[in-house]
Amino acid sequence: MGSDEYHVPVMLHRCIEGLNIKEDGIYADVTYGGGGHSKEIAARLTTGKVIAFDRDADAIKNSITTKNLIVIHANFSSITEELNARGISAVDGLLADLGVSSHQFDEPERGFSFRFDSNLDMRMNVNDTMTAADVVNNFSEEELWKMFSLYGELRNSKSVARAIVHSRNKKSIRTTFDLKNVVAHLAPKQDESRFYAQLFQALRIVVNKEMHELESLLNQLPGIIKSGGRICIMSYHSLEDRMVKNFIASGNVSGEMDKDLFGNITSKTFTAINKKPLEADADEQQSNPRSRSARLRIAQKI
Repeated sequence: MGSDEYHVPVMLHRCIEGLNIKEDGIYADVTYGGGGHSKEIAARLTTGKVIAFDRDADAIKNSITTKNLIVIHANFSSITEELNARGISAVDGLLADLGVSSHQFDEPERGFSFRFDSNLDMRMNVNDTMTAADVVNNFSEEELWKMFSLYGELRNSKSVARAIVHSRNKKSIRTTFDLKNVVAHLAPKQDESRFYAQLFQALRIVVNKEMHELESLLNQLPGIIKSGGRICIMSYHSLEDRMVKNFIASGNVSGEMDKDLFGNITSKTFTAINKKPLEADADEQQSNPRSRSARLRIAQKI
């Protein structure tokens, strides 16, 4: 399977340009997916190398073979440990394309998409234990509505949670269509697709601990990016983008700046290259709908 068939890389050329690649540099692609970004980085290297990460075994199985590329089956939150294990203390640049790959969305049995009737799974790493079915059948009503409100930004999150609990008390919710049927009466008729997308997004974020993983990665960046090195991070919803924006601006995902006794800022380690997040152009948004919600932030290590 070709890399573009497995996953279409978003804003490919803007990412490559943003990394400011040196031919002898070491670069980390922490969301390998179909390898599109990694392949382009590797093509610009001579003695340098790309260290790529993905928690999804399917991505590793379908990984491309090219010189100067190492693909690691691991969560990107373990990046420092994995780099150190290979004798690498720091890299010249890092790319993260957050969220779900095209392949994960398009494989019915993975349970990421509301387009197909399949098991409520949504695990990026199938070795993880908790599935989306576990969440909808075991979380309390309060945990559910808070999850749908925070991670799905659903305005009727309490009604959604109440409907789920009422239904599961009679019969377990096991498939994507089971879930859709339970909440169908709460979906706005003029915008059903958006409603289901937000619902599934919230579940996916919780199942894969995505916010925790991102915060862990961001907190490790000051220690693994060389001075003058670049980071390119693409996010697909406001919570992710806010965390990245805050980290670049202040050094903390909360946005609060650490200061010493004299009032000097001690936490900020990166400076933004683009003041506002970059978006895919109209042609790319037309050819790759997933790119419509992408926001790319580029920063350089001070």
